[in-house]
Amino acid sequence: MTKTSPIRYAIRECAEGGIAATETRLLSNTSRARRGHAAALRDWESIAQSLDAHGNAVLPGLLTAAQCERLAALYARTEGYRSRIVMARHGFGRGEYKYFAYPLPPLLDELRHALYPNLVPIANRWNQQLGIGVRYPETLDEFLQRCHCAGQRRPTPLILEYGEGDYNCLHQDLYGEHVFPLQVAILLSRPGEDFTGGEFVMTESNASHQRADVVALRQGDAVAFTVNQRPVPGKRGGTRKAAMRHGVSRIRSGRRHTVGLIFHDSR
Repeated sequence: MTKTSPIRYAIRECAEGGIAATETRLLSNTSRARRGHAAALRDWESIAQSLDAHGNAVLPGLLTAAQCERLAALYARTEGYRSRIVMARHGFGRGEYKYFAYPLPPLLDELRHALYPNLVPIANRWNQQLGIGVRYPETLDEFLQRCHCAGQRRPTPLILEYGEGDYNCLHQDLYGEHVFPLQVAILLSRPGEDFTGGEFVMTESNASHQRADVVALRQGDAVAFTVNQRPVPGKRGGTRKAAMRHGVSRIRSGRRHTVGLIFHDSR
């Protein structure tokens, strides 16, 4: 079976809801990267080029296998979360996820603070190209203060669990007025060993075309991707807006765990 077959199937299942996907690859958990300093990422210029061209970029080997296993093991715990969502109850697909409560697990807090300043220049450039007046501050703490002052105080980082037959409908992670236009997902499980199927899918649509990307990830890889919209070249020059959604195709067997790092908080 080709990789496109399960993806098309998942998109048909989600026709009334949506589907979500993305991946990204990142890098560094040194002490220097902990609280808002730029992570010593591998080649952010190439990452920016991929985001500009495709709306997503893989960050290979962001986490070690041991780190992935420790994070995946957190899912079975009852403490440390603010809510649990069963996706079928809301028309989101099948599977479930949990939103972490503050304080976040230290590794995820460090990653969130380390990734954000590297993504800010891309986010600000995109807004400028789209004629959007919002500019994002240099540090995550400053941006979260903006969110909290607007009533967006609930943390959005989450961990997702899928079993056989589960999938995530195409969607956008919007939680209020303040939206950071990029987010990161990290695959914690081993494709082909822990699970089969379950590809990360991203779609793009504008006035002239639609397309879908399947992002191949290994355990520990991350994908950085567009939350809702990005600039693309216009047919006659200039820039126009492309709407982006992401999702996960049907899990054929096994169990798949993913962590999502969203930079804006929720109402």
